[in-house]
Amino acid sequence: MVASTNLIISCNFSCLPLKVNPKPKSLLKTHYTSLLFSNSGTRKSLNISDLVKPQYIYNNKKGVLQTCYSTLNSDNKSPDDQVLDKDATGGGKEGGRDWTTSILLFVFWGGLIYYVFNLTPDQTPSRDMYFLEKLLNLKGDDGFRMNSVLVSLWYIMGLWPLVYSMLLLPTGRSSKTSIPVWPFLILSCFGGAYALLPYFILWRPPPPPVEENELGRWPLNFLESKLTSGILLAAGLTIIVNAALNGGEWKEFYQYFRESKFIHITCLDFTLLSAFGPFWVYNDMTARKWYDKGSWLLLISLVPFLGPALYLVLRPSLSEMPVSQSPTSSEEQ
Repeated sequence: MVASTNLIISCNFSCLPLKVNPKPKSLLKTHYTSLLFSNSGTRKSLNISDLVKPQYIYNNKKGVLQTCYSTLNSDNKSPDDQVLDKDATGGGKEGGRDWTTSILLFVFWGGLIYYVFNLTPDQTPSRDMYFLEKLLNLKGDDGFRMNSVLVSLWYIMGLWPLVYSMLLLPTGRSSKTSIPVWPFLILSCFGGAYALLPYFILWRPPPPPVEENELGRWPLNFLESKLTSGILLAAGLTIIVNAALNGGEWKEFYQYFRESKFIHITCLDFTLLSAFGPFWVYNDMTARKWYDKGSWLLLISLVPFLGPALYLVLRPSLSEMPVSQSPTSSEEQ
């Protein structure tokens, strides 16, 4: 049986000070290790040829201690051994969830929150409060003219929650967790990407099936409307063009960005929403089975706000996709 087993012999030579014995000794010590392991409720003992056997052999001519190891060829494993290896490495068909992306997003979100509260510039807190009151129309006309770029940024941030609502409902929902997406979408109206990132961490695709009677109810009938997406694109285009035409005020806006905590955080929020937008465009596109025809829009979705808004106008409606029917509707048919 030993002869039929493929063995790989590797010898490591280490020079150790030894006393030379006039009588050569071929074997000083041989150590055998017995291994027992169980599989499928049965216990099986390995034969002596299946063991790793380190042998310490004294070579009188070289005066060194020669250590030889014999190992089994990994190709000659029984089916039971292969099952054990697969279970040990988690290589089954239904492996656990890979949490790498969620952990990385959580670390990123934690670092982002730390940066927002501790490292962002905060040189003009009183002016920040004044700007916020002016943007919320809590102060009357006092003769001060707000920066046009800042006003455009404020308005465009008010449209981003609608864009993400149209991308995440219903194709961004998670069928493997009981965490709904709508609370995060509501919080994004106030916290932007800082409120959406926790949902991105917990999100587990694929989305649950959409019932036919859902398409005619709020909010899907509003979010799937081409009129809604058309108005959204037109409003965003108008705001961005207005900011671009006021080129003389960009220098002042950059100075605000370096000094104001409020404006600095808002600009960072806009950047994050623009960065995550193409991924959710891709997710929605694949869920609607429209990737072959609409893949060219992925490159356009890199354009901040306008790219995702254009996709929302051109994407096919869910009513054109195969959907699951509710029990009531199937009984009526």
